[in-house]
Amino acid sequence: MSVRREGQFSFVDALMPQGGGGRLERLSGLVKWYRFEKLLARVRDEASAGRPAYPPLVMFRALLLQSLYGLSDKELEEALLDRLSFKRFVGLALDEQVPDHSTLCRYRNLLISAGLLDKLFGELDRQLDAAGLILRGGTMLDATVIETSAARPPKGGNAQLDALSWDENTDLAVPRPSDPDARFTRRQGTAGSSYGYKAHVGVDQGSGLIRRVITTPANVNDTVVADDLVCGDERAVLADGAYHTHERERMLRQRGIKPRLMRRANKHHRDLPPRLAKLNRLIARRRASVETTFATLKRRMGLGAIRYRGLVKARAQVLLAAITFNMCRWVTLTAT
Repeated sequence: MSVRREGQFSFVDALMPQGGGGRLERLSGLVKWYRFEKLLARVRDEASAGRPAYPPLVMFRALLLQSLYGLSDKELEEALLDRLSFKRFVGLALDEQVPDHSTLCRYRNLLISAGLLDKLFGELDRQLDAAGLILRGGTMLDATVIETSAARPPKGGNAQLDALSWDENTDLAVPRPSDPDARFTRRQGTAGSSYGYKAHVGVDQGSGLIRRVITTPANVNDTVVADDLVCGDERAVLADGAYHTHERERMLRQRGIKPRLMRRANKHHRDLPPRLAKLNRLIARRRASVETTFATLKRRMGLGAIRYRGLVKARAQVLLAAITFNMCRWVTLTAT
């Protein structure tokens, strides 16, 4: 299968004014892209016929732009056509055709089916570590619900959705959900419910880099996947009261990690003793910065909704957003 050559700029490109050191330009100079290219070289769309394929790194960079600006596949195609900075970032010359929305969608699905996103996330983590940006002072655990763009089931709750997922003999007259893996959740103290997925993250204290990310249906309790968010090389784990268990506290101490887990009142101790109340305030003050991570992902990068159907694709969207977030955070941390 023939592949387009990357970076073959024309005379017209040379005459165009160069960038003034913007975020995308700085990012291009920081990341060791050839290491990503080695991983991406394994992905080939052998079933695709017609025009030569775009270089894998061009497609991957395009998906990063999509995550950074919260674009749909169609919006990404239009942005690549209209914005010179986008073309330069992905490595396309002015007179080159850009990948259309179906090509972008197909390539993202290829990355998912090849299981490469975890490896790409790990490669970036190694580069960030080599740059001395991962501090390991502590890992802040938290989770946020991301609603799906799929239509909500007309009635019923998670129990009915689970029955529809597992019972192959269900009456066909019963409407099936358009997203089979999304689930309902209700936040304590708030009205209404959310329908979608939940992103669980472990964020490096001090640098704000995402070190671990796990996506689950929205009804999965925060504490279920908490142990998988602990890297093992941090000095402390900071989390709110939803993550505290005596078993987790003991496990962390055995691993030489300080358990900075907030405590909650219960039916036996409705009021926390002053010592624990003070501890909670100290932990809350230190872990508050994890909320900035979610604000950036949702408000600035457009991760306010899961665009695709099913847990596998929802997980891919969140992983790509985490990779993009860490790359942009790298630019911020090294800015002079």
